[in-house]
Amino acid sequence: MFSYFIERLPSITDNLGAFAAGAWTTIWLVGTALLLGLLIAVPAGIVLARSEKSWLRWLVAGYSHFFRGTPMLVQAYIIYYGVGLQLSLHFPAIQEMAVWPILREAWPWALLALMLNTGAYTSEIVRGAIETTPQGEIEAARAMGMSPGLAMRRIVLPSAARRAMSAYGNEIIFLLQGSAIVSTITIADITGVARDVYANYSEPYLPFMMAGLLYLLITSVVVFAFRLLEKRYFRHLKTRTLSA
Repeated sequence: MFSYFIERLPSITDNLGAFAAGAWTTIWLVGTALLLGLLIAVPAGIVLARSEKSWLRWLVAGYSHFFRGTPMLVQAYIIYYGVGLQLSLHFPAIQEMAVWPILREAWPWALLALMLNTGAYTSEIVRGAIETTPQGEIEAARAMGMSPGLAMRRIVLPSAARRAMSAYGNEIIFLLQGSAIVSTITIADITGVARDVYANYSEPYLPFMMAGLLYLLITSVVVFAFRLLEKRYFRHLKTRTLSA
């Protein structure tokens, strides 16, 4: 077994640059999707938790239900093949636009799929965190004369962010691992590179073992970062022993 891996090791060593590029593609794609997803999730979570307009709540709830109720692979296919390619086929004028060199690539559609997916999941995290805000904090904000909007910005959202931290850390990990599906729409991420190496070397084990190690490494960094954040922002919740 050991000699087998030694003989097949060039499939990894000859493609270290490709794996590094794939890791960078995964990191920036997931990172950008998370940032853009937050721009959707925070207002969507506020609407779900506080909005008095039923039609708006139903609209946001429908978006959340669709993206949480369907596989990410299906979403990526619908957005890439069902929207991206169909736009170029049925609206040739788009090819004359300045943004066409970007739209004809796969990564904008992969980014859109990841962004909408994480936005839906994170909106539910935000909703839950807002709804569990201690009533005393809200009453204190009202007693100080804060308007509902000001109380939301200064009291509710900062408090909700601390409660949502652990769940959001898990969402980052889920999105990172789920991002492997973008390799099916020609993105050369970690999984895409492993698949190409497998095809070129007819080696089914080492490329995907390397991919697994890279995902594990990135996940470990995320977990460590959130442990530090939790240690900092939840320091006041630690049980302190009284000295005699």
